[in-house]
Amino acid sequence: MPVKIRLKREGRKKKPFYHIVIADSRAPRDGRFIEKIGYYNPNTNPATIELDFDKALDWLLKGAQPTDTCRAILSYKGVLYKKHLLIGVRKGAFSEEEAERRFEAWMEEKEARIQAKRERLQKSREENEKKRLEDETKIKEARAEEIAKKRATEEGVAEETTETVEGEDAAKPVERPEVSGSAEEVKEETKPAEKEEKKEEEKEPEAKEQPANEPSSETKEEEKAKE
Repeated sequence: MPVKIRLKREGRKKKPFYHIVIADSRAPRDGRFIEKIGYYNPNTNPATIELDFDKALDWLLKGAQPTDTCRAILSYKGVLYKKHLLIGVRKGAFSEEEAERRFEAWMEEKEARIQAKRERLQKSREENEKKRLEDETKIKEARAEEIAKKRATEEGVAEETTETVEGEDAAKPVERPEVSGSAEEVKEETKPAEKEEKKEEEKEPEAKEQPANEPSSETKEEEKAKE
């Protein structure tokens, strides 16, 4: 019975989640399986892979054939490389200790690359977040400047309106009584009145200058008649 290492789909629409299973090649994709050896979640970055290393290696040595995606997963986790080293030990190309040393060196290098990728992604996320905050700050400052300009413009318009109203009030001409006739006619009318006032002023002092004891003309005539 041909056995395959393949994925069994789980999860909801557009959010797939896969189990890594050992199944009969004749069984449907999401049907019965022999054994579950891990899972694969492509929704994270980097993808999350959990695998039972020993079981996967054992099934490979027994002749199980992985699908293309499972082959990539097994290569990523180092299962295929370990199988290659064990075959080399069987053939006598190198010792088992040398195989373990090579595998450990390969795993350390692999973990370093994975960690570097995680740090790079984390740094990229932090930079994107920082840039987003800076953009938001710039937008807020630009909006505040626009509001301040709008308010300053409104205040300036209000001041100009007030000054215009005050200027119109100040520019209104003072109403004066209408004077009929020309200036010369007015002067001529005022001159006789001034002359009459002067004559009356001259007569009043003459009346005052007459002594109180001096008899008037009528008194003198009466005295002559008595004599």
